[in-house]
Amino acid sequence: IVTLGHLLHEQRLIKSVKEQELMAQAAQISVAAQYRALAIVGPSVTEADIEAELLYSYRLQRAKSEAYPSIVATGENACTLHYVQNESLLLEGDLVLIDAGCELQYYASDVTRTYPVSGRFSPAQRDVYDIVLAANLAAIEACRAGNHFNLPHEAATLVLVEGLIELGLLQGDPEQVIAQGDHHKFCPHKTSHWLGLDVHDVGDYRLGDAWRDLMPGMVLTVEPGIYIPRDDATAEIPEPYRGLGIRIEDAILIQNEGCRVLTDALIKDADDIEARMAARASSADMTRVV
Repeated sequence: IVTLGHLLHEQRLIKSVKEQELMAQAAQISVAAQYRALAIVGPSVTEADIEAELLYSYRLQRAKSEAYPSIVATGENACTLHYVQNESLLLEGDLVLIDAGCELQYYASDVTRTYPVSGRFSPAQRDVYDIVLAANLAAIEACRAGNHFNLPHEAATLVLVEGLIELGLLQGDPEQVIAQGDHHKFCPHKTSHWLGLDVHDVGDYRLGDAWRDLMPGMVLTVEPGIYIPRDDATAEIPEPYRGLGIRIEDAILIQNEGCRVLTDALIKDADDIEARMAARASSADMTRVV
């Protein structure tokens, strides 16, 4: 009896040109769906309303299903990593985290953004959001052929920890904090996973005892996050930071030179998000006047 799984998994790990373009199309459909969802984000909308917009948009674009159960998590719900209940009401002043992707011709997409329900981030929300965005960008910069798989995670983690120390939410030297794992209470998950025929696709992350090198044709996610639940463990954290869950995720194709961010068309800079939501609100006001 010969187990073929390992050999098949390796074949799935390196995407052909056709596979790469299918995954780029799936990413574009998911980006368009996020924009459709963002158009209705606001107080008194429900998580279910947003999920419905995502699913409707997928079907309109000829993607027949989602790649995984959509996560639409507002307020403290975003501190639950795989929250899929999607029933709560969006409230003024909260954030809403949308982690969703379609499946197109069996290939998965995966993208996450976090938006302010009211259209503007509070100072504390902006503090944490900007740290997560900086970590996302640092990890993407590390997505290069020849770098080992864990390097994007290491780059993102250092940025997250340095930012949390600057905010006073963690104390100590960044490298020591990381070595001791003190950051895990706010940053509990890895930054990347393979993406392909499954949203958490197959393929070894290590070869022997060493992280494997990234190679052209591999597709992985970059999804740093900070989560500060309102519980006993965060009782000493200033109240404006408690209950925040922020994740920013992109799908990355490793190329011969650098990488291609398949979900790059979806805005993630905080100023751009606020400007788009403000423009949407102004347009709605004009419609009511007319």
